[in-house]
Amino acid sequence: MGQGPRLRAAGRCQGRPQRTIAGDSARSGDAADAQSASKAAAELVASAPDVIIATASAATAALQAATRTVPVVFTMVADPVSAGFVASLARPSGNITGFTSIEYAIAAKWLELLKDIAPNVKRVGVIRDPSVGASIGQFGAIQSVAPALGVELRPIGGHDADDIKRTVTAFAEELNGGLISVASPLTADHRSLIVSLAAQHRLPAIYPFRFFVPEGGLISYGPSSIDHYRRAASYVDRILKGEKPADLPVQAPTKFELAINLKTATALGLTVPQALLARADEVIE
Repeated sequence: MGQGPRLRAAGRCQGRPQRTIAGDSARSGDAADAQSASKAAAELVASAPDVIIATASAATAALQAATRTVPVVFTMVADPVSAGFVASLARPSGNITGFTSIEYAIAAKWLELLKDIAPNVKRVGVIRDPSVGASIGQFGAIQSVAPALGVELRPIGGHDADDIKRTVTAFAEELNGGLISVASPLTADHRSLIVSLAAQHRLPAIYPFRFFVPEGGLISYGPSSIDHYRRAASYVDRILKGEKPADLPVQAPTKFELAINLKTATALGLTVPQALLARADEVIE
């Protein structure tokens, strides 16, 4: 599980104080994490900051409950509309705006890349949390390209580590399988487990963020988290200069990164195409 939201000072912007609340992908459905987030958010709002940066949905939800006046800029939130953080992407309409972690269309690219690096894959288990709207949307995007790629999809995962272990193990009983881990708090919280299961069952797998690959993940394709925070800083600056969150549209990722772990590829008996290696932003040997 994630360790729950935490507070840290973020320095100063143009001489004015700012603070951040950062939820390390903690699941908003976990009681302990939610309680911790609520306490941290209340303390932060009480310190009367000019603006707050929130990382992930759990922290953003806690801040939304704590204040409707202090400006909040979120990052790494998959679907802020379905989560109720904003009225629409173009017109947030409240005190919250920010940057989404994913676009559903990118999920289709995951299946294409998985087939590029592991062409023998015929069945793909998609690890997702069925209670999260963004997970459903990503699965739908993958479904849209599966027939053309000759791939049978199977939704797996669930709500916790036990569900992941049980469904991945069952999926691996048949041949020619691969995995896609969608972008969600569930998969981020349990990334070490997912990477370990993929290795144990010799399943080629693709992940939504670069941080999966140094832990042993085969390949990842997704938005740059560093770029997320750089762009969030620009919104903080604009808010400190007098603009309102309601007037700043929610923005999608614009910079994407491809990372490949050659050591994992070798362990799986895969030869990574040179064309794919040439496109990679990071190659771990």
